[in-house]
Amino acid sequence: MNVLKISALAVSGIFSAHLQAQQSPNIIIVLLDDMGYGDLSITGASGYQTPNLDRMITEGMLFTHFYVAQAVSSASRAALLTGCYPNRIGFAGALGPSNDVGISPNEDNIAKMLRKRGYVSAAFGKWHLGHHPRFLPTNNGFDEYYGIPYSNDMWPFHPESPRAWPPLPMIEGDRIVNPEVTAADQEKMTTEFTQRAIAFIERNKDRPFFVYLAHPQPHVPLFVSDKFKGKSENGLYGDVMMEIDWGMGEILEALKRNGIDENTLVIFTSDNGPWINYGNHAGSTGGLREAKGTIYEGGVRVPCIMRWPGKIPAGSVSNRLVTTMDILPTIANLCNAPLPTLKIDGVDVTPLLMGDQTVVPRDHFLYYYRRNSLMAVRDDRFKLVLPHQGRTYTGFPPGNDGRPGQVNERHQETLALFDLVRDPGERYNVYSMYPEAVARLMKIVEAARADLGDDLTGHEGTGRRPIGN
Repeated sequence: MNVLKISALAVSGIFSAHLQAQQSPNIIIVLLDDMGYGDLSITGASGYQTPNLDRMITEGMLFTHFYVAQAVSSASRAALLTGCYPNRIGFAGALGPSNDVGISPNEDNIAKMLRKRGYVSAAFGKWHLGHHPRFLPTNNGFDEYYGIPYSNDMWPFHPESPRAWPPLPMIEGDRIVNPEVTAADQEKMTTEFTQRAIAFIERNKDRPFFVYLAHPQPHVPLFVSDKFKGKSENGLYGDVMMEIDWGMGEILEALKRNGIDENTLVIFTSDNGPWINYGNHAGSTGGLREAKGTIYEGGVRVPCIMRWPGKIPAGSVSNRLVTTMDILPTIANLCNAPLPTLKIDGVDVTPLLMGDQTVVPRDHFLYYYRRNSLMAVRDDRFKLVLPHQGRTYTGFPPGNDGRPGQVNERHQETLALFDLVRDPGERYNVYSMYPEAVARLMKIVEAARADLGDDLTGHEGTGRRPIGN
């Protein structure tokens, strides 16, 4: 074979790969911080409306049993982007300015995966997977980044620990562009991050792109722009949710305006449930038990909407068990991208997205919390809660106007079984009624302890990998 023929074949291969990438869907993930299950008007929000998010549901699919891998920020975000339980990759809790660890360079994530398919990627908003340059998005698969490195309350004006935090920086790429974010800056963030995302979409409308828009709100301290102050009947929290909903409307309009609406998958969800001890500055669990920082449903079950006109059946609802970890392998399938070589925990839920609600892609979910404590497990119907000590919001009045109420520790002394189909609020222990369900779930517990370990029982496990240093 001569050189010219080899060159022609090489060019043909490159063109074919480029054409295939062009036909792959654009991906947008919008992640809120501390939004609860009941914080959309369609799921029961009171005092404000979320018409754009409600429209996303009428044009897409609402997932009613959608879970984050842990009910706390860094761990939850690590799971979404890598498709792994956070404890598998060394994550626990919420990283802050004093932490010197972050996402490992050995871990694949959605941006790295899509880069191999010719995608350009950007992250806007809150990162929270390590604040040193080596951990930031542009050193982990993303082409652009603009945002804050950790939670918006990790700054000198925290009501519980004034002056204990260093100034909160704004970062572009891996460079600090504003060393000291102010309250006035925070008021602009929701709109600014939305506008950044739209500008990126418009610059890259002719090539496949991935946008990860992680709003710092409605995490406390709450901030909203002037255009939404006092607009809701639910105080500042309602104002914040109205601005977030407005931003979603702007993004959907930008997709239509640029002719890429029908080739874009948009995913909207939250990193965990609401921080309810902040009272009127917190969201709603929609009647689910407990909230952020717990393994009960109010902490880990969140709303999720997925919209892709012409592909996802409009106005559909899925009651199947789905998690944030399942987003990566699903995107890999839809974009014909290679899965990570290291073990992941997500499963492909494409059949559900395409309307086949008879399939059961995921048959169980593990409720790990704190460093590596296995506290519960569920299947499609039942949830088995294991003996453990954990946070509870029960027994103390919440705080008000930005100041938190007290949080207690609760001991779960015995096994408890809940029927999540009939009792999503986890109020009735049916352990003695379904021994076969308990036995089935305990087998999953034993396998999890062998793989990921369990601090509560002293199991080390064999399947964990270290966090980045």
